[in-house]
Amino acid sequence: MKVLHVIPSVSERSGGPGHAIIPMCRALQKQGVEIVLASTNDGNEHAALPNGDYKGVETHLFPVQWGDSFKYSKPLATWLERNIATFDLVHIHAVFNHACVAAARACRKHEVPYIVRPLGTLDPWSMKQKPLKKSLFWQLSARNMMRQAAAIHYTSRGEQESTEGSLGLNHGSVVPLGIDSRPIQVLPSRAEVQSPYVLVLSRLVPTKGLDVLLDAFLQVSARPCYSHWRLIFAGEGPEEFVRQLKEVVLDNDAGNRVIFRGWVEAEAKDQLLRDASLLALPSYHENFGLCVMEALACGVPVLVSPQVNLAAEIETAGAGWIAEIDRDELAKVLAEVFANENERAKRGFAGRELSLRFTWDEVAARLEKLYLSVLHEPKNGVSTVTR
Repeated sequence: MKVLHVIPSVSERSGGPGHAIIPMCRALQKQGVEIVLASTNDGNEHAALPNGDYKGVETHLFPVQWGDSFKYSKPLATWLERNIATFDLVHIHAVFNHACVAAARACRKHEVPYIVRPLGTLDPWSMKQKPLKKSLFWQLSARNMMRQAAAIHYTSRGEQESTEGSLGLNHGSVVPLGIDSRPIQVLPSRAEVQSPYVLVLSRLVPTKGLDVLLDAFLQVSARPCYSHWRLIFAGEGPEEFVRQLKEVVLDNDAGNRVIFRGWVEAEAKDQLLRDASLLALPSYHENFGLCVMEALACGVPVLVSPQVNLAAEIETAGAGWIAEIDRDELAKVLAEVFANENERAKRGFAGRELSLRFTWDEVAARLEKLYLSVLHEPKNGVSTVTR
């Protein structure tokens, strides 16, 4: 089985989709699926691809010609048109981007089945962001693209229910994202950490509720009994929003309590995760929350909003705390977290157990099953035969 994955960007700095695509492809290769990845060079303008290899995956990157969001690339569209018929199946990641539209159009023209992973962009909350632009795009292109897809790949039950309920789609399957199993094998070692800290490990954007979290943390950590706690922001974001966060810290004379680490990766990221006492992600909307699952794999409990689509699993497993995006409610929960080390340990242990259900090997096996179900689904009375 030969499968093409198409995504607007493979850069980890672009967010969760870029962070997840390479390990997803590598895990599928371990299952015996032949994988090729096509994308733009967004965030990877200087990436060297000897023999088309990018981090162990055959990859073709094409230049973005215009549009920071749409990422129009005629060379990518041309390559898709010339090569898409050589694949058994195409897995498209995202909706409102040129790469995705071009891939779906080429698939329909050459009668190649395709699956779309909408990345949460079609649920009601997301559709209300830039509504005129998205409504027009939906009417002109995306609706046809989604309805003619062989399947829609959701990463959580919450995403599926909200999207299908609002748009009338009914051919979705839920397969979550995965995590590297390596951190699961390493128990957290906090003995050398002088101050416990809350970790934010994500893009620093307004939709993450970070301004509310910061206000809540400053309120609680101002108490003498919790003044030794720290809040660490590890990530990048729009300059104006990050500046606003830093100004709040400065105005509260809290430079010793709130730390901006910037972008972290590899061992530095692993260390921050393992040594954290809590990971916080109080997003207004979060399709999955890969950093949440990575924290749980390290035995770190989490604090998330109900709008994080993993919230139900976290609550059921007792792996963290769920709080609305409200300063006083977040402050109440933070005080509870800070005061009870035993409860943090208990919920962190439950998180490690929960994370075992989300390894890339498990996810790849489920994706392969989805691919096979699409390829062998009768079409006009005849099953598709793989090449």
